[in-house]
Amino acid sequence: LDVNMGCPKKFSVSGGMGSALLGDMNRACDIIKTLRRNIGCNKPVSAKIRLLDEENPKPTVDFVRNLVKAGANAIAIHGRIRGDESHIMARWETLINVVKELKMYGDVNVPIIINGDLYTREDIREMKRRTGCDGVMLARPALYNISLFNRGKEEEKEGDGVGKAGGSNNDGEEEEEVPISQFQQTNHSGHYGYKSPLLHSRTSIVQEYIAHCVRYRTHSKNAKYVVCEMMNARRAPSTRVPYLNMEYEGGQNIASVCKCRNLNDLIKVWDCKWTIPMPSAKSSAALSGDGGDGVEAQGD
Repeated sequence: LDVNMGCPKKFSVSGGMGSALLGDMNRACDIIKTLRRNIGCNKPVSAKIRLLDEENPKPTVDFVRNLVKAGANAIAIHGRIRGDESHIMARWETLINVVKELKMYGDVNVPIIINGDLYTREDIREMKRRTGCDGVMLARPALYNISLFNRGKEEEKEGDGVGKAGGSNNDGEEEEEVPISQFQQTNHSGHYGYKSPLLHSRTSIVQEYIAHCVRYRTHSKNAKYVVCEMMNARRAPSTRVPYLNMEYEGGQNIASVCKCRNLNDLIKVWDCKWTIPMPSAKSSAALSGDGGDGVEAQGD
């Protein structure tokens, strides 16, 4: 059971939920204690929070330590403070300091997960190396290209993070570390960068998503919304946008998706008929009666 203490949306904050809890440590801890008391020890309780200060790690560290003391089994930390918009870079430097300090305390013996602008596996590897975190959480980067989760053979052997915080060259000598703000704005072009061979084409990713929509009878309006979100970078930091490829093999664009009235139209726009198992006539009829999203059975 995960408690979202990081949502900055007005509907959430105005009701005392989401990131409003970051300003009320006692109530946040009481929620964790109450959940722990009522669901028992066999079911994990976690919380997602934001940084509590732009630069000073102490407020966030204190908040996390109290959540853990209250019974939280894991904590995810988003690298922005309340009020930061998604087009502003996540505050990686502060996030690094927070996690490194948390790891110094013996009472924080739960997984610490980081989140915020991890658009490439290079980002993931570097931030795991610098912070010593236990894992990462992805949202917008996964929406951009879900194959970001693909791990290479090297990572399967050694894990996502390479070495300890600090870094060394091939001769084992210590290298001067690039400032994280500079690294954050770099066009990662290597094996784990924006054009990594581990990534699938974004066209095939959208086609696969539409296949799942057909399979699980997703309403076309929901499918269109998600596809449009996959196709644009409106929620990405402005420093990242130049590196995010928005071109598709068939020349598809948001306008062509918006014109689609049902899943059949989406299938045609994205040329999915050879990439997904089309439903039977009986299934198609069932889909036609659910939101008007019938899918025509087509041969190869």
